[in-house]
Amino acid sequence: MRVPLSWLKEFVDITLSVEELAERLTRAGLECEGIERIGVEGADLPWDPEKIVIGGILEVRQHPNADRLVLADVDYGAGAPHTVVTGAPNLFPYKDKGRLSQPLKGVFAREGAELYDGHAEGWVKMRLKGRPVRGIMSDAMLCSEKELGLSEDHEGILILPDDAPVGMPLRDYLGDVVLKFDVLPNMARCLSILGVAREIAALTGASLRMPEMNVVEHGPPIEGRVRVTIEEPDLCPRFTATLIEGVTIGPSPLWMQRRLTMAGMRPINNIVDISNYVMLEFGGPNHMFDADRVADQHLIIRLARLGERLVTLDNKEHNLDASLGGGMLPLLVCDPRGPLSLAGVMGGASSEVSATTTRVLLEVAVWDPTIIRRMGTALRARSEASKRFERGVDYELPPLVQRRALSLLQRIAGGKVAQGMVDNYPRPWQPVILDLTPREVRRIVGVALSATEIADLLRPLGFACDLIDNGAVVRVTVPSSRRDVTMLADLCEEVARMYGYDRIPLTLMADALPEQRNNSSLELELRVRDLLAGAGLDEAITYSLTSMAAVAAVNPADADPSRYLRLANPLTPEREFLRRSLLPTLLEALAQNLRERERVLLFEIGRVYLKRAPGSDEPRPEEPRRLALALAGRRHERAWHTSDETFMDFFDLKGVVETLLARLNISGVQYVPVSDDPRFHPGRAARLERDGRVLGVIGELHPDVCERLEIAAPRAMAAELDLELIGALIEPVRYRAISRYPATTQDLSLVAAIDVPAERVTVTIRKYAGALLESLTLFDVYESEQVGVGKRSLTYRLVFRAPDRTLNDAEIAKIRQKIVRGLEHDLGATIRG
Repeated sequence: MRVPLSWLKEFVDITLSVEELAERLTRAGLECEGIERIGVEGADLPWDPEKIVIGGILEVRQHPNADRLVLADVDYGAGAPHTVVTGAPNLFPYKDKGRLSQPLKGVFAREGAELYDGHAEGWVKMRLKGRPVRGIMSDAMLCSEKELGLSEDHEGILILPDDAPVGMPLRDYLGDVVLKFDVLPNMARCLSILGVAREIAALTGASLRMPEMNVVEHGPPIEGRVRVTIEEPDLCPRFTATLIEGVTIGPSPLWMQRRLTMAGMRPINNIVDISNYVMLEFGGPNHMFDADRVADQHLIIRLARLGERLVTLDNKEHNLDASLGGGMLPLLVCDPRGPLSLAGVMGGASSEVSATTTRVLLEVAVWDPTIIRRMGTALRARSEASKRFERGVDYELPPLVQRRALSLLQRIAGGKVAQGMVDNYPRPWQPVILDLTPREVRRIVGVALSATEIADLLRPLGFACDLIDNGAVVRVTVPSSRRDVTMLADLCEEVARMYGYDRIPLTLMADALPEQRNNSSLELELRVRDLLAGAGLDEAITYSLTSMAAVAAVNPADADPSRYLRLANPLTPEREFLRRSLLPTLLEALAQNLRERERVLLFEIGRVYLKRAPGSDEPRPEEPRRLALALAGRRHERAWHTSDETFMDFFDLKGVVETLLARLNISGVQYVPVSDDPRFHPGRAARLERDGRVLGVIGELHPDVCERLEIAAPRAMAAELDLELIGALIEPVRYRAISRYPATTQDLSLVAAIDVPAERVTVTIRKYAGALLESLTLFDVYESEQVGVGKRSLTYRLVFRAPDRTLNDAEIAKIRQKIVRGLEHDLGATIRG
């Protein structure tokens, strides 16, 4: 939130420097993210007090040598007026009308002043230099808003109010400082100028002043002329309405426009600006209807009906059939003909204030925060108003906002205010009363304070405090503006804020540190992360929530909502269901990264959420951990010393998985071919098994899956493994002495049926080779007519070694014969001749 310092000073005296104020507020929980200076010392463009001043335009004359230029005689407080050559179109109506009875006020800049170049793109600084313009010397300027850095407007010069003092440095008149705050949900009361001023007053001991709210009600009584019907009192605890007639639409005064601009809002017209101004000032959103566009001046608060639509002020049409969860539809403000606005979110175009508006119906209400948040999410409509309602607005605020808005409307737009106010208040504020003891403050805050001291800290924040039980207990009545305070811990937080977090003494634990125990679950995740990062993969962290569309993109058969746990109030339709697999969200991340990179290797460790079987006594879902991997793109990064253009395939992924299992000391895993999984390419996928238990599945994604996910690579690979089972299969590391004797290497080429997996051949060789086989590597696969139809040649390198002797040829030949007979018996494989 952006808070102009000049606006704050209307309500509280500030004696601290800006930097001290920002630090004091930050330490009290209202974090100041930055300080922006406008025109003053330290600003991007400080206004020189000697060269940029307020000037009075006395007379405007036609330039004798240029039709599009005029000469303006400007009094800037230095005696004789100075003539300025300008082409500002908003001075042309005053051309050649003699001396003005009421001088126009503008910003006069003398030669040497530093300004922004109004004709350049962006913000380019320049220094004003005198030069002849069509025969007349021009060594001064009347400035536009852009030249001063106030806005992008360069259509004409900035016209100041008539009471602007001639000769005053512009820095003293318009210079300001804007504090930028990050307002957290528990500080929602500070989403207003008065809220911040109240915090400052409480922290510094200054007095808080309220703005002027004088209203003269000299119109007819409102009773019988405006009606309010609340059909949903649980969602709208209070709704107020007033009426002002005979208003004149026009621009708002400069002081209001400047404050709105500095606060980050765009001025529109006096009516809309007053609405926004009061919202920023009080933190009370309000809405102004064109009363003539509200049928019967009857406002009805109800839920939407099927088939209704509404065009909001941002010119977006909303289908009001959108469910907010639990079958509830959006909450609306309507008239007898239909919807007028999205309650608490945004007004409708059909009843907005326009240039022809003369009667304004002013709404100030309180809405249930939950439905406002759900509406904003479901309809994708957010506003400054909804941000405040989502965090909770003071139940007692509407009458104050009404009076302040009516006061400004009368003063700026004219008109007659109808007598009275419609105040429909079906759910009045129920005060929260808490008894706080010094003992509880000491227990939570760690500071010993008396009951009197506690009360003195809380009263400046608006809490009513009474001492009871002979002054031993503070009975605190929570103000309606503090809906965030519901229990004693909340009050203790307020005491700590006011006391000062920096004053709370540091303490050490009185007890000995507990015995440290290993966290095997966390250690497994850390090991897996380190191993995969070492293999060249990057970790991804995706949402635990997904949508049926994302699931269907990977496996349409799995997109059955009844199998998934659904959120009752999802933030967005794309995050509606708890995932049953990591692959949909990880593959989305793979596709997105491939749009920017040629080579992507990702892994994710996370939980999936599985429904319990019907009739289970456990209401919570199963949450096993899974490990997912996704690879696509070039096998190697581009480099000057290699021209390798190959892309990763199934075996790259298999190599990563094999490396992981080997480093975790998991052996005996078999890769069983898979051909019936719709996620994977037939014949290019495998299921990992160990002792009849399935560890997971790996494979190349089916081309249809790649197409649905828009994966920009020739092929993509993915795996999903059961991390819980992997952890259970890890075996302790056993060390053995390194043999001092040499190894014997032999190559074995055999011919086997093409449908015999290499994994079976490997297992069979190890089975018959015995303990003397140190390593086994498949290094050649060959298919041709010479080998035979339906057959292929596999060549392995076998390394034998004994721990206690050098193996001789006879021993090796005996083992080799045993392996050959075993291969022939078990697999029908023969030695290649």
